[in-house]
Order: sequence, then C-alpha cells, then structure tokens
Amino acid sequence: MDALSGLLEGPRARGAFMIRACFDPPWAVRVEDRAPLTVMLVARGEAWVLPDRGERIRLRAGELAIARGPDPYTCADAPGTAPQALILPGQECRYPDGRPLNGSMDLGLRTWGDRPDGATVMLIGTYPMQGEISGRLLDALPPLLALTSDVWDCPLTPYVSEEIVRDEPGQEVVLDRLLDLLVIAALRAWFARPEAEAPAWYRALADPVVGGVLRLLQDDPAHPWTVAALAAKAGVSRAALARRFTALVGEPPMTYLTGWRLALAADRLRDSEDTLDAVARRVGYGSAFALSTAFKRVYGVSPLEYRRRMA
Repeated sequence: MDALSGLLEGPRARGAFMIRACFDPPWAVRVEDRAPLTVMLVARGEAWVLPDRGERIRLRAGELAIARGPDPYTCADAPGTAPQALILPGQECRYPDGRPLNGSMDLGLRTWGDRPDGATVMLIGTYPMQGEISGRLLDALPPLLALTSDVWDCPLTPYVSEEIVRDEPGQEVVLDRLLDLLVIAALRAWFARPEAEAPAWYRALADPVVGGVLRLLQDDPAHPWTVAALAAKAGVSRAALARRFTALVGEPPMTYLTGWRLALAADRLRDSEDTLDAVARRVGYGSAFALSTAFKRVYGVSPLEYRRRMA
C-alpha cells in the first residue's frame, strides 16, 4: 500500500461520503467543516471556490477542485454572493446567523441545495479523517488546487452523476469506489503538472530501480528487509541502490522503511484495538518493546499514550 492508496483506505471506513449539490444563482455556501480532503467536480454550470487566503478558482462543467483542510472556503456562483448556508464539522448545516437549517435544503437521496434540476450541479466528496500514511500525501498538496479542462478530462463525471442518486443494493460501496477513483485520477493529474511539488517518494516511483524497491517496502513492511536483499531484488549492487535511493527519495532505504513502519503503526494504534505486540508484528518489529523504543524516539510519546490521545 503506497501513500496514495493509504489516503483512501482508512477514511472510507470512517465516513467518506458524496453528495450532489444543486443551485440556481445567486447562491453561496460557506464551508468550515475542517475536512482533511474535499473534492468538488462541476457536473453542470459553473462555480467559484473562494478561499479566505490564496487565489480564487473558477470552475466550469467537467472541471474539478480539491480543498485540503482545515482552512475554510466559500463555494458560490460569483465572488460577491453572500453565503446562504454554513457547513460545520460533522456536516452540520446552519444559516449564516447560526440557526439550524433543519433539512430545509435536502432534496432527496444524497442531493442538497435549491432544486434538483438547478443551473449548477456539483458532485462533492469528502474524507473526514486522515492518518500518518495519508498525511505524507496531503502535506504535499496546496490548500486549494484546480484541474481545468485544458489539463483534465474525466470520463467518470457522467457515471458519478448517475450513480450518486441511485438507491440500489451495494450503492454505498459503488460510490466509495467511484470517489476513490476520482481522487486518485485527480491527484495523478495534479502531480503530473510541472508546477506541482510532488513528494520525492512519489517521483521516485517512476524510477525503474528505486520505484520497485519502494513498492517492496510499502507492500510488505513486516519483511526483514536489508539493503542487500533489496539490492538483489532490484538487480543492482548495495552501494548503487543506497546512492540512487538516497538521491531520489532524500533518505536511505532503511531510514525510509523505519518511517513507513512507524507511520503504519501510528495509524493502526488509532484505528484498531490490536495489542501492542500485534501492531509490532504487523509492521515489522520483533516485540512491543522494540516498537515502543522506536516510536517514542520519533513521535515523542509511547505507543499507548499516542493511542489514548488519538482516542
């Protein structure tokens, strides 16, 4: 599991969701939900995404924006339109003066706004939580990014538009996978752009030697890897692998592996009730003591204290 996959694995089980937002102008919605990742795809019409800080973005049909929380922003038909609704953490919806909306903008299954056939239709997906693995990717994203039609052509748009309003067996699973596909396709497109600052490990995945080694480490972190074993798998010498890996990733293979194992352990401590011994074995440590020593050195607290804080 690489960090692009890790971004999606945990959040799905903790409430990732999609809605269809439909509006007639003038309209504006203030978003203060602090969600770590929100994707906004315009299916019809156009919309503005207006962050409190930074450059505002205009989206037309088929174009997409991704907001990386927790910074607030406003979605509107035009920059000067005053917000008519406020979205708070937990998807609590209120009027700008604080009064609850009480479902007054609910339009049916996963649909919200003025009227179902509004001039503007946006497909909005949100991942409410994040972890150490997903943080490695989220930290590389700007607070707000856009993929416009000159660099982005998403064949998923009509399919998502149809599926989001269906109520059939397995529908939540279908929408989960569609949201995952949409986010992965968008992030790949973004990191392919010259102005995007892709993480070193992401760029290194394209290298014929280092990319394969990274996948070995990410897919099987519990294996007792050594530089010699990795070099043999890659078909190069130990010295050549160490030099090339460090140059592309920014740290030696074993240092990267330690960070990856501890990030996995941190997410496991937060998301499961596994014992410390079980977590240690799962991520490649021989004992709870060995994991605790390494974990405290990096995170500044013991694994059990970390679990208590995350709870």
